[in-house]
Amino acid sequence: MYALTPRCHLPPIRRSPPPCQAASTTSPPSLSVPSRADPDELRSTWPQRAWTLAGSAAILSSMSTSASLVAAGSSSAAEPLAAAFAAYSLADLATGVYHWFVDNYGDASTPVFGSQIAAFQGHHRYPSTITFREPCNNLHALARAVALALVPVDTALSAAGSPAAAHAFAGAFAACVVLSQQFHAWAHEKRRRLPPGVEALQDAGVLVSRAQHAAHHRQPYNTNYCIVSGMWNGVLDRYRVFEALEMVVYFRTGVRPRSWDETDASWKEDTGAVAAASATAGDDGLLHTVTAD
Repeated sequence: MYALTPRCHLPPIRRSPPPCQAASTTSPPSLSVPSRADPDELRSTWPQRAWTLAGSAAILSSMSTSASLVAAGSSSAAEPLAAAFAAYSLADLATGVYHWFVDNYGDASTPVFGSQIAAFQGHHRYPSTITFREPCNNLHALARAVALALVPVDTALSAAGSPAAAHAFAGAFAACVVLSQQFHAWAHEKRRRLPPGVEALQDAGVLVSRAQHAAHHRQPYNTNYCIVSGMWNGVLDRYRVFEALEMVVYFRTGVRPRSWDETDASWKEDTGAVAAASATAGDDGLLHTVTAD
């Protein structure tokens, strides 16, 4: 067993390592954070649209299979509805775990996850850029993962004669994961720019709220990681679940999460640029000078 030592007892990496440290302390990886997005980088490309369409089609196919099984009388409608709610809850937790991981470990050169790690660090630098991305530009990466993973999963469920609830769970989980990036964008959006009804859903806790997610963008950036509804944030933060995981990783590998050290300048929000710039949209509806809220 390990003792959960408060993070304040573990000095920043620049100081002498604690005498109880079994593994050698490694320097936190340098972050390759992109500069402000060019307007062209905010537009959706045709490949991005294609992947978003493919992921959406996979989700609709899974949900359609579930609905067909209910219509055929193989199960009641309550079962897939309950499964969909369970998927919605689990998706919130999954986004929190993934968000915690990419915020704290690795860098742009990390295999598989490197581009996501760099993107999340860039998001901390210019958080409101996400609100000006076109939908497919924002959703395509997750939609591609769903398109590649959900089709074989749904096929396997059908081959195994799985009930409607199983298809509903798979489809709803995939949908929430893909849409989490849109919910995330709305959590950064100005109220006057939110689509009708979104603010009410945020206030009701159905979608992650602006106030809750704003806490994640305050130093040391180590709370409120979940970005679907945020229903898990209170439990995870109250019981310090991620801090416990960080201690396990630290004592097993000697790798410190970024949140333990002084925040890298490239990770902090560019407040100077926010004060100096004003957001103006061109005739194409895209922001030509991207700023934070």
